[in-house]
Amino acid sequence: MGLLQDKVILVTGGTSGIGRASAILFAREGAKVALTGRRTEEGNAVVKEISSFGGEAAFIRADLAEIERIPHMVAQVVSYFGRLDGAFNNAGISGGGPIGNVDESTWDKLIDTNLKSAFFCLKAQAAQMSEQGHGGAIVFNGSVLANIAFPGTTVYSASKGAIVSLARAAAVELGSRGIRVNSVNPSITRTPMTDARISHDADGRESHPFAAGIPLGRLAEPEEMAKAALFLLSDLASYVNGHALIVDGGQSAS
Repeated sequence: MGLLQDKVILVTGGTSGIGRASAILFAREGAKVALTGRRTEEGNAVVKEISSFGGEAAFIRADLAEIERIPHMVAQVVSYFGRLDGAFNNAGISGGGPIGNVDESTWDKLIDTNLKSAFFCLKAQAAQMSEQGHGGAIVFNGSVLANIAFPGTTVYSASKGAIVSLARAAAVELGSRGIRVNSVNPSITRTPMTDARISHDADGRESHPFAAGIPLGRLAEPEEMAKAALFLLSDLASYVNGHALIVDGGQSAS
């Protein structure tokens, strides 16, 4: 049996990168996966891949900027699979730039996407799990930038630092209902968002401006972050609550 056998798991931002890798891994571990995103073609492609190895999945087109639609998204998961056992709130964006270049619209877009929508996903997910009465697990995708800093990442870092605090506070509030809340804090990971900034030296070795100082000497793969989220969603982490799991190749320790 898989680590998520017969559990119903929601993955937001599940059409690419860490979200896609997570949806596929969770399905391989026996979960029934509902994945969301704005791009229908990519979402259906993930569902098709999961179906190819006998997994169960459904794609729900959702723009999390439409806060009022988030409860409907959770209701759709329940309509497909009957309940909600866990969620990986992965959807988010990067950007921001130097402090002097940040205008109000940039601030609002990052905070609304990375923090506001995450809170209202948490609210809807916790309500559903509480109604079911059997507990559950919620994991947020944070960032190592909640722990360390780079120039030009002020707004993004603030949004992810807030995610870690959100998860910690929610863990305390929801623990009595049997709902565990944690976060995964990735280092720079090979995704469509980061590929644009990868360069190669004369020997063909990859480098990225945020990868300097990682003791393992490479970017993370999306599947490595998916495994961290898998652990936190599974019963292996049954006593892990309010934790920020740093998965950064040693970057924050160096």
